[in-house]
Amino acid sequence: MSLLKVTNLGKSFGGVKAVDGISFELAAGELLALIGPNGAGKTTTFNMVNGQLRAGVGSITLDGHELLGMTPRDIWRMGVSRTFQIAETFLSLTVVENVQMALLSRDKKLFSFFSRAANYKRDEALALLDQVSMKPQAARACSVLAYGDVKRVELAIAMANAPRLLLMDEPTAGMAPKERNDLMALTKQLVTERNMAVLFTEHSMDVVFAYADRMVVLARGRLIAGGKPQEIRDHPKVQEVYFGTGKTFEKTA
Repeated sequence: MSLLKVTNLGKSFGGVKAVDGISFELAAGELLALIGPNGAGKTTTFNMVNGQLRAGVGSITLDGHELLGMTPRDIWRMGVSRTFQIAETFLSLTVVENVQMALLSRDKKLFSFFSRAANYKRDEALALLDQVSMKPQAARACSVLAYGDVKRVELAIAMANAPRLLLMDEPTAGMAPKERNDLMALTKQLVTERNMAVLFTEHSMDVVFAYADRMVVLARGRLIAGGKPQEIRDHPKVQEVYFGTGKTFEKTA
């Protein structure tokens, strides 16, 4: 049974159709990669799913509940979290305080930078950090972390509301190959342990083919292919869009 269902989704900017009638589904416990060349409509689709953009036409449902018209915060409270291409953390706060901030938001508590978040549900925050192997660095400021570790902290923050659906926009952007694989292996582990769904965009094809259960391919706002990685690798239209007619779809580093 599908957790997320996107039906005939469309969005135009002026006379340009950024997303043109796409449909796909995503089940709990599944990683679905949304890929395509620059300008394919991936980020626009993401922004409609989590409420940052209002769709022109179509439907987006989470477990049967319509998301269109809801605010990003309301969608977050329904169990939809998101990470960004450029990690978003409070650099002046410690690692554990960043996660405590997310817990404060989840619990609808007020926060003051003067009192900080040091005493709020620290054990729960540390448990989330432990899941992403960042508990030993809990007391460090985010400003001094390596970028791969910042992305792990962002993932812990995203886990604070126990999401049923996690949206990851270019999760491995700016990371070295080992960091990319470590982060996606961790994500795969969390998907299995929590039975959550992940929709992610990614330019690194090695990451996509190694970790996606299924793939959806967009080009110029339209869905041109969907299926398991090997089906996508062999799909003639996908090969044409990425590399030109006659060339093979190969993994890239």
